[in-house]
Amino acid sequence: RGERVQCLQVNFVQFVQFVPVSERYVASHSVKTRLEDGIFIITINNTARNNCVSLPTAKALVDAFLRFEADDNAKVAILHGEGANFCCGHDLKEVSQASFIHFDEDLVEKYRPMLLAAVEGYAVAGGLELALLADFRVASSTAKFGVFCRRVGVPLLDGGTVRLPKVIGLGRALDLILTGREVSAEEALSIGLANRVVPKGKALEETIKLAKLIASHPNACMLVDRTSTYNSLSAPTLQDALDFEYTEGVSVLAESVQGALKFIKRPRTSKL
Repeated sequence: RGERVQCLQVNFVQFVQFVPVSERYVASHSVKTRLEDGIFIITINNTARNNCVSLPTAKALVDAFLRFEADDNAKVAILHGEGANFCCGHDLKEVSQASFIHFDEDLVEKYRPMLLAAVEGYAVAGGLELALLADFRVASSTAKFGVFCRRVGVPLLDGGTVRLPKVIGLGRALDLILTGREVSAEEALSIGLANRVVPKGKALEETIKLAKLIASHPNACMLVDRTSTYNSLSAPTLQDALDFEYTEGVSVLAESVQGALKFIKRPRTSKL
C-alpha cells in the first residue's frame, strides 16, 4: 500500500519520534477526511490561521495518511486546504515559542500514497513542502508558491531542499530557496512546479476529476510504473534502474494479460 499515488504534500518534520505511539495519531478538528468514489480527500481545516500546521494539525495529518494507507477502498488521496489558502506552513506562533514539529524522516518514503495536491491561494514555506509530497499539483489561478520562511529565518525541514530540485531542477530550486520570492500559478506551471492551472475556486473539483481518471486505470501496473519512476531518481546506475523496472513490471504481468484480453474483445467501432 505504500506505493499508491499522492496528489498533494504537506509540512511534516520534527516531532513524531518524541511522542509516545499512543499519542501520535489523534483526531483533530483541524483536519477533515472523506472517501468519495475511491478518492480519499484530506482537508486542512484551520482557516483562522491560514491553514498553518500546528502540532495537533500535524498529528492529525499523519493519522489521515495512515488511514488512507490502511483503506483498500481508497485508491488516490487528495490534499487541499479549506477556504482561500492551501497551507501557509508551520504555525509561527509555535515557532516564536521555540516549539517545533519534526516527523519521522522516512514517513513519506515509508507511506508513499498516490497523492494529488489541490492548491488554492498560498502554498508557502512548509505548505510548499507539503505540496511537494504530491505526485501532481493542481493550482488555481490564485495559487502562490514560495519559500516564505526564508524571510523569517526558518529553514526548510520537511524535504523542501531535497524534493524541490527534483521537481523543477537545481537552478530554479536555488532561485526559490535563496530569494524567498513569490511564484505565481502561471510561473509555477512554466517551471513544472504546478502540473495544471485551473480557474479560481476550481482546484479541488478539477483535482477530483484527475484522481478519478487515475483510479480508473488498472491499479497494479500503474503503481509499479510509478514506483520505478521514483526509484530511477536515486538508482546508483542506469542498469540498476532498468533492472528494477523490469523486475517490478514482470510482477504484474497477470494484470496485463487481463487488460489485453479486454482490449481485443472490445467492439471494433470503439476508439482507443
